[in-house]
Amino acid sequence: MTTEATIFATDAELLSAIEPTTGGRTINDPATGEPVGRAPEHTVPDLEVAVAAARAAQPAWAALGHGARSAALNNAADAIEANAEALAVLLSREQGKPLNGPNARFEVGACAAWLRATAGFGLEPEVLVDEEGGRAEIHYRPLGVVGAIGPWNWPMMISVWQLAPALRMGNTVVLKPSEYTPLSVLALAHIINSALPQDVLHVVSGGRDVGEALSSHPSIDKIMFTGSTATGKAIIRSSADTVKRVTLELGGNDAGIVLPDADPKALAMDLFWGAFINTGQTCAALKRLYVHEDIYDSVCEALVEVAGQMPMGVGLDENNVLGPLQNKAQFDIVSELVRQAKDAGARILLGGNPDAGQPGFFYPTTLVADIDNDNPLVAQEQFGPALPIIKYSSVEDAIEMANGLEVGLGASVWSSSTDAAREVAARIQAGTVWINKHGAVDPRVPFGGAKQSGYGLEFGTEGLKHLGQPQVISY
Repeated sequence: MTTEATIFATDAELLSAIEPTTGGRTINDPATGEPVGRAPEHTVPDLEVAVAAARAAQPAWAALGHGARSAALNNAADAIEANAEALAVLLSREQGKPLNGPNARFEVGACAAWLRATAGFGLEPEVLVDEEGGRAEIHYRPLGVVGAIGPWNWPMMISVWQLAPALRMGNTVVLKPSEYTPLSVLALAHIINSALPQDVLHVVSGGRDVGEALSSHPSIDKIMFTGSTATGKAIIRSSADTVKRVTLELGGNDAGIVLPDADPKALAMDLFWGAFINTGQTCAALKRLYVHEDIYDSVCEALVEVAGQMPMGVGLDENNVLGPLQNKAQFDIVSELVRQAKDAGARILLGGNPDAGQPGFFYPTTLVADIDNDNPLVAQEQFGPALPIIKYSSVEDAIEMANGLEVGLGASVWSSSTDAAREVAARIQAGTVWINKHGAVDPRVPFGGAKQSGYGLEFGTEGLKHLGQPQVISY
């Protein structure tokens, strides 16, 4: 473990530190199709080596205590900040998100911020009973080795969401990134590891077989996963034989309800970014918007005005704030859902017409009005830059439609009256309900899904506890 991180002047220098000397799999830029770099193709035997090393390193890491581990996380945050631009450029090239806006530079900054916040959380024993003849306390001990499986939409930031509390609690970590964005996570881990003892954090860059082996591995004590509901269910099944602890943050299809007293122009910018942050590729983005009939046309007009001003293009162009879909599979999903909406008679307010001759997986910012609530673009999570806007007549109908799906990660209510919005928010079935904003996560505030959007909590002291084994001492 060192306190001085290597500073990489460019993403090319950073890539040279993580690329395999021979072989590997080429990762291409989703905006241009050009090669970014080569990722190692780790196998299940490589995973076995990583898990064994993490298991051996865990007791000494736990023995350092909370203070020393928090200091290491702060040193890791320093190292990230020292390499922020190289990390952001690599992330932009691999994931596709622009450098500016709430995108690549924002994500790298969030990694450092989350490490610092997690390092600062207190976790003293809680006194449950203290009376004559008896005292009971609850303590939180490390679990052992945590397996983390991350997504391709926010590959660096969500990796930190997983690894920071795991390490802070005294666990070691074996992390498997998405096959689409392994370079970003390998680079991030290379820099974080400059602040950690050897073997405390491993990244295994492999395919589905590696993920399956990780989730069923007898020496992994907990799995953290962010991704699709279908994959989450498979992880639950594969973890059953060893009764692993599991935290799952799964698909969202978040609903937003605009109440009739809302001011369309005042809310339009926040509505836009609630839906289109990371070009719509965010689990807790606004994915279906319910607007009262009295202000429906005004909201549609205000959103078109804002959306039309947002430049989309290659992420390294400093002017752009929206980028491509990260991969062809997701591009095809968005294209098909918008096509079905058109075929059903929905009105395209903006977009819906990708340029087939353009390189990269660019789908234009798309707003869809006059669409039925059971249309696939509404009922299925599109995970891209296409927002359906559904008209409603009564708030009761809007609440019923918002709660009508089997998912419930986040939701939002938009109103000029906080009291009115809170009354509606209390009736929505979601892990988090925002008022006059959407998707605003905070490292101090617990976050987790309802229904089939997963279980377990992340962030804050409560999230930290989910990375520990509660132990009651009674005397």
